[in-house]
Amino acid sequence: MIEIKNLDPAKLPASPQRIMKYVLVYCAAGKLDVQVDHTPFVLHPGDVITITSGQIHHIVPGSEARGYILEFTLDFFCKDDNDIELIFHNGLFCHFAMNEVIPVDKDIIEEQLALIRNELTEQPYQYLISVHSRVALILVSINRSKVKRGDEIWKPEALFLKFLEAVRNNFEHNYSLAQFAALLGTTEAKLNEQAKLHAGKTAQNVIYGLVTAEAKRLLTYGDLTVKEVAYKLGFNDPFYFSNFFKKQTGISPKLYKEQGSL
Repeated sequence: MIEIKNLDPAKLPASPQRIMKYVLVYCAAGKLDVQVDHTPFVLHPGDVITITSGQIHHIVPGSEARGYILEFTLDFFCKDDNDIELIFHNGLFCHFAMNEVIPVDKDIIEEQLALIRNELTEQPYQYLISVHSRVALILVSINRSKVKRGDEIWKPEALFLKFLEAVRNNFEHNYSLAQFAALLGTTEAKLNEQAKLHAGKTAQNVIYGLVTAEAKRLLTYGDLTVKEVAYKLGFNDPFYFSNFFKKQTGISPKLYKEQGSL
């Protein structure tokens, strides 16, 4: 549901991990090396990075590093459409590999993370309501930091975000756009409208992009064969999956996997 941890090198996983929670990493002191999917980042004091549910990540703190790791599920935070829009506002937890290091207001972030830790430890009356509000305050503070440095504001609508979540949660079914529209109680035309507005591409191409990103994770981490990855992503024919992957990336999944293991 929601958990907060102090950055303790002895308790961090020694290898990349994948959890189905949204992760916020904050560096209070020292330095952190963080890899998200295939991209390395370096955090210094006062920096945060947000990691979308399902992204593979590895946190390696330096000897003097201090900070927090906040993890929560979408169900915990997103009680209504406003919450859904806030969690993805300005690409904070976007599914399009928009991870970035963001310098923030240290006083606000550290205070709220410490208060969340106390609330979860002591569990006073209505503590989850308090924690939810403090997570929202942290996200607002991060957004303000991004606006202050001149970032363009990006505010996707809840329907589009529900579409992204639906794709991510149903990779193994290989649903068509029509099936996603039915699942969300909308139309293909509406999803295409939302995709073009917020991603600059068709809804089908959004699906292709998310499936390709997932395929890269499965091929890079773990020991699944190309055939097993194909089946895991709902492709009945591994040959068709190989053609799909090569069309999207310009390289065969076999070669991509071999390069990732070098």
